[in-house]
Amino acid sequence: MNRRLFLRSAVAAGVATAAAPALATQFRALTAVTGSVAAVSGDRAAIEIEKAAVEELAASLRGNLLMPGNAAYEKARRVLNPGIDRHPALVVQPSGATDIRNAVTFARERDMLLAVKCGGHSYAGKSTCDGGMQIDLSTLRYARVDAKSRTAYVAGGSLLGELDRESMAVGLVTTAGTVSHTGVGGLTTAAGFGRVGRRFGLALDNVKGVDIVTADGRLLHASAEENEDLYWGVRGGGGNFGVVTNFEFALHPMQRTVVGGEILFPYAMVRDVMNVYRDYALDGPDELYCDLMVASEIEGADAVAGMHVCYSGPEHKAEKALAPIYALGTPIVDSVVKRDYVEIQRSWDNTDPRNNAEYLKSGFVNDIPDSLMHALIEGFEPADGRSVTIYFQHSGGAIGRVAADATAFAQRDSKANMLVFVGWPLQNEAEPHVSYIRRYWDTLAPYTDGYYTVETFDESREVRHGNYQGNFERLLAVKKKFDPTNLFRLNANINPDA
Repeated sequence: MNRRLFLRSAVAAGVATAAAPALATQFRALTAVTGSVAAVSGDRAAIEIEKAAVEELAASLRGNLLMPGNAAYEKARRVLNPGIDRHPALVVQPSGATDIRNAVTFARERDMLLAVKCGGHSYAGKSTCDGGMQIDLSTLRYARVDAKSRTAYVAGGSLLGELDRESMAVGLVTTAGTVSHTGVGGLTTAAGFGRVGRRFGLALDNVKGVDIVTADGRLLHASAEENEDLYWGVRGGGGNFGVVTNFEFALHPMQRTVVGGEILFPYAMVRDVMNVYRDYALDGPDELYCDLMVASEIEGADAVAGMHVCYSGPEHKAEKALAPIYALGTPIVDSVVKRDYVEIQRSWDNTDPRNNAEYLKSGFVNDIPDSLMHALIEGFEPADGRSVTIYFQHSGGAIGRVAADATAFAQRDSKANMLVFVGWPLQNEAEPHVSYIRRYWDTLAPYTDGYYTVETFDESREVRHGNYQGNFERLLAVKKKFDPTNLFRLNANINPDA
């Protein structure tokens, strides 16, 4: 044996031997059950889970059962919005579909409140809970691409960056959000906008099939040929029907190099920027993805108005596609360059809140009349200690060429998703800022036509159900069939008792 290789192997073996007891102790700490567990039911009533049952659940898992009091639990219970601070009674980190089936069965049999976390991007914290069970899918991640069939197979807990990286490596792509650490499950089952959505449709438009654990603990495959009603409902009905363990995505050929970045102007030009966005960008070529941004900083710095763009068509046509935006004048920030697509998909990865709390309201718009622009500008009130952001995410193109009842997602006429955010330091009181954005939203809501279900907060049953528009009755039938007790309720919930 090569002497260097032998020495390396011997050292590795010694480390492994020394570490084994420590690892075993650590694992026992994750699953240690010292007594019965206080928890809550789906309707938030106090319940108690006997010690023996929790130990039996732990023994049934190949993955982890996390209990309060260790670092792994603390990481799992958190979501991206640091203003959300909730404590599940139990956290299951599955290694595969069997673990998810066991966890779902355990929660259903005990009528236990259940949350499912993928990327943790839910602003309202729907992927965590107080007193219930959280299924944390961070241990269920992979993406495999079959270039010949142009299909990607993506585990239910995967992040979008994994899909982008594997598909673009063979010159293929599908719509996959705008932040690489977004979870594939929440984004895709709600709709799934992204920088190539106007070319290739929503993420859910590219779903060829799913494997899903339903409320009765079964693992089902849903596609156009099998469990067709569930396949239809999962594509726009969010997490209402179960936990998706695997997605099959259709992929499309695309070059790696795109042209994109930010073009920002002083806030004094906000109305001109909005006019160009409405009159040109909203109905631009399918290859042009363009988001409107108006933003201030918490520190009270001057606000800016501008656009984020990604042109994925032929490079020699990019200048013409972007010319109406540059006609506004000389920007104060211009980061538009030729970029690798995977790079631009990662470019916003650090824009989420880290030390600040956030609250948002949102809704789809089919047009931006002058009166809406006036309301947006009049209500925009940045202040020291509070950031305010107006954001329009581009829709239209191929997204709008799909019938409203072809999938559960109904808002096919939308030109953009309009959002208003407010942010504040975590240590400060939330109420003044939340109240401000709600008052602001009251002036904007009349211009909207439903809202993106991943941005659901505390809407009434009537508002939630109405948001599914003409698809609601069919969705209700699917809910009653696959989740009649409403186990999966921490979402834009379809109440089966409606």
